[in-house]
Amino acid sequence: MKKYFDITFRLILMYLLASFLLNPAFCQESTDNKDIDEKVEKFLKNSRYRWRDMNVPESDGKILYDLVIKHNYKKALEIGTSTGHSGIWIAWALSKTGGKLITIEIDEYRYKQALSNFKEAGLSGYIDARLADAHELVPELKGPFDFVFCDADKYWYKNYLIAVLPKLEAGGCFTAHNVSNIRRGGGTGEFLRYVENLPNMETNLHPRSRAGISISYKKR
Repeated sequence: MKKYFDITFRLILMYLLASFLLNPAFCQESTDNKDIDEKVEKFLKNSRYRWRDMNVPESDGKILYDLVIKHNYKKALEIGTSTGHSGIWIAWALSKTGGKLITIEIDEYRYKQALSNFKEAGLSGYIDARLADAHELVPELKGPFDFVFCDADKYWYKNYLIAVLPKLEAGGCFTAHNVSNIRRGGGTGEFLRYVENLPNMETNLHPRSRAGISISYKKR
């Protein structure tokens, strides 16, 4: 009798698994993800040596990608688009979690170049790119957000954090670029000292980022 139930149970599991894998929606999603991966990988490979104009290095882009994937973040904000390198890494990860990125750039030339890059990478559908002054727009955004990447004017980092923090979900992450333990002067130093002393935030510096990425999680 026990052997009969074991066989029946296994057959049911096999049937359910086959139904899931053969589901058209599942097949379509898998195909879409593969197509996106191929397009993004090709774009990043072809563009590897032409990222200038205050973009993050590839290694830091990978760090942002990994953070989004690891924590299954879906509601992302980027302050400082430049021409879109970091936004592509973040949006690529969001294409896998089912999320979307709002990214803000004040310079019209960089903004237009970013739009072109997002389109060429096949990620425009995951990005809401806005040409605006982040000093004004960030406080107006409703949120909520679960992932924020700040790479704009360094002396305003602290103000960006203060504006975003009430809209950052518990367990969410506020990351900032060009932050270093060694160089604590200027705006990034003020920001780092401030966030490290917030009781509801847990902050560390990513050990593999040469430029310095601070990662601050909002405690639950």
